[in-house]
Amino acid sequence: MTKRLKGKRVIVIGSATGIGAATVQRLVEEGAHVCAADINLEGAERLAGQVGGDSFAVPVDIADEASVGIAVARAVEELGGLDGVHINAADLRVIFQDSNALDVDLAVFDRTIAVNLRGHLLCTRAVLPHLLASQAGAIVYTSSGSARGGEPERPCYAMSKGGLEALMRHVASRWGREGITANVVAPGFTMTQEMQAGGQVPQAVIDHFLDSGRSFRLGRSEDQAAVAAMLLSDDGRWINGQVINVNGGAMFS
Repeated sequence: MTKRLKGKRVIVIGSATGIGAATVQRLVEEGAHVCAADINLEGAERLAGQVGGDSFAVPVDIADEASVGIAVARAVEELGGLDGVHINAADLRVIFQDSNALDVDLAVFDRTIAVNLRGHLLCTRAVLPHLLASQAGAIVYTSSGSARGGEPERPCYAMSKGGLEALMRHVASRWGREGITANVVAPGFTMTQEMQAGGQVPQAVIDHFLDSGRSFRLGRSEDQAAVAAMLLSDDGRWINGQVINVNGGAMFS
């Protein structure tokens, strides 16, 4: 493991479990000082205790502007500044109610947009001034192949992720000349440790992805974390405005 992130000050928003937790661990292993922010403060604190280093946890609800502002301010105060951000939060509880454009409850749409799109804008607005102050700031968003996959289900989720990719391109275009990079990691089907332990995914679904995919295995949280770490490091300084598919070849660019 390299130490290419040594001294980097990073906040991971949406970090208690899954891809966010794996990213926190990878960043700490590579030498970064990391704030783990999550609505699940207990989980984020447990993670910070497990990974050690200079990591610490703060609570955040990205659907609430005041909460985002307080969380980022606390992170910046503790870290002494900010060099990178991974915005990874999503409300996956409503995704199972996201049916189709005719039938979906608009409350599901509103909640999905509030977290997956508006919440990411709130986070972007909160972190950008601090990243600009560092003159070499990096933002990594977590999107999904659903943004471009044209699935017959989950339109609210897909719309939110499509909008998120548009936000990323805007940030890259508007502030790229001021040292900001903004990119998206777009995971394919990723079996997190929580999904494996909880048996949330039926075996038939797992078999479908294994049988129909172009890879010999399913995705892991660590696959996404590795790419996020690269984008947050100096190795990613000339990558800007890109959607990077980390999906085992399930979708080609």
